[in-house]
Amino acid sequence: MTLLMKAKVAADQVYETIRAKVEELKTKGIQPRMATILVEGDPASAYYAKVKQKIAEKLGVQFTLYNLHAEVTEAEVLQLVAELNQDTKVHGIMLELPLPKPISAAKIEQAISPQKDVDGVTPANKWAAMTGEAGLYPATPQACIKLLKHYGYSLAGKNVTLVGRGQTVGMPLFHLLQRENATVTVCHSRTPHIASHLSHAEIAFVAVGRPEVVNQQMVHADLVVIDAGINEAEDGKMVGDVAADVADHVQAISPVPGGVGTLTTAILYENLLKAIEIQREEAGKHE
Repeated sequence: MTLLMKAKVAADQVYETIRAKVEELKTKGIQPRMATILVEGDPASAYYAKVKQKIAEKLGVQFTLYNLHAEVTEAEVLQLVAELNQDTKVHGIMLELPLPKPISAAKIEQAISPQKDVDGVTPANKWAAMTGEAGLYPATPQACIKLLKHYGYSLAGKNVTLVGRGQTVGMPLFHLLQRENATVTVCHSRTPHIASHLSHAEIAFVAVGRPEVVNQQMVHADLVVIDAGINEAEDGKMVGDVAADVADHVQAISPVPGGVGTLTTAILYENLLKAIEIQREEAGKHE
């Protein structure tokens, strides 16, 4: 019987800890506040922004959604980011993707203060995730590892196959796995016979951004699979990067939806609290 690694319990544990810390910060006169930038045009992004807003309300976190019109210019978005960077009452900044084509997502991400970058997308935080230095690490790679550990799986000394080397999930996840002392093989679009690498793996992480990259012919009964993908199928349903029928042919797998994405949202708020710590330490240096 395949173990379905749902994230709700793990996420609820994170939220419980966050809620307690938020109350503690409030007693010190600090009201945690998250700012989210959303440019109109992508219904999925708007939906996820609303989900994050509802969770913030339950946690006692102030949430400000900056809903920008579809014709907004890059300069206007950069100006908003600069204002949020300077606002000491804002502790975290999230940028919802995708952005309209004339606007460079990379340019906007680079403009966010690393101390408020709860998504871990700035060059400074990507470097921190790579080296192990203090910083705000990307949320989805952290969620992948936390979900695996929640179900009692260790990474130290394990043969791990990582399918995908994207900047958002794959590459930062590779570095986090290295620091967990896993032996990691990275597969990508130029890798022939990904199945041969999966055949030697004890654990697989799949983060490509395309549905059904991994199918049942590529896996084996002892494999543990973390599916970090989320894609919209033709019928409108959300599906992962791993084919649905893989679930009957592996030891354990994370579902989509209800897996990594559920825990990623929790870790965004965990990063918000880390951001507050970093900002307070920095402020203390200048007193």
